[in-house]
Amino acid sequence: MHILTFVGSLRAESFSRKLAVAAEATAPDGTRFTSTDARDLPHYDQDLDGDEKPAAVQTLLDQVTAADALLFVTPEFNYGIPGPLKNAIDWASRPAYRSPLKNKPALVISQSIAPTGGVRAHTQLVAVLGGTLTPIFNGPAFNVPAIHEKFDEAGALTDELVKARLTRTLEDFTTWARALGGDS
Repeated sequence: MHILTFVGSLRAESFSRKLAVAAEATAPDGTRFTSTDARDLPHYDQDLDGDEKPAAVQTLLDQVTAADALLFVTPEFNYGIPGPLKNAIDWASRPAYRSPLKNKPALVISQSIAPTGGVRAHTQLVAVLGGTLTPIFNGPAFNVPAIHEKFDEAGALTDELVKARLTRTLEDFTTWARALGGDS
């Protein structure tokens, strides 16, 4: 199974990026990952959304199309979804009702230094993806609170509970995604 990971933060050493790396390390055998952080995308502009798309947009669309499933790992910025992540979804959601996001199985993981674990961004992201006809893995919401306490200085995930939850969730998610036909 090929999973495209959307990293919701642009910062090179972001907790979302570290959590995405940890997810990849705990994923079931036979799972491969590519990732995007939407850094190079222009702001969504319908004037640019013609037959010939900007190169970064076409790359994103090709990545989504090639993936069997999607993983969104995001922080919460000011009680919501980070702008670059929302922008990537806006680009990938075109054309409406026929986009490469349609029927692509997805898992959402949020994180925050706050005790809520990014629950508001998680909720908003699930709602936005619902509007793109992207099926979301229906399990307990995966929110990681106090994310700044979960990694060592080298960036390795040290929290055993989060590791165990990642392992189990990714096993369940990939099984579900395959059942939906999300494995080519």
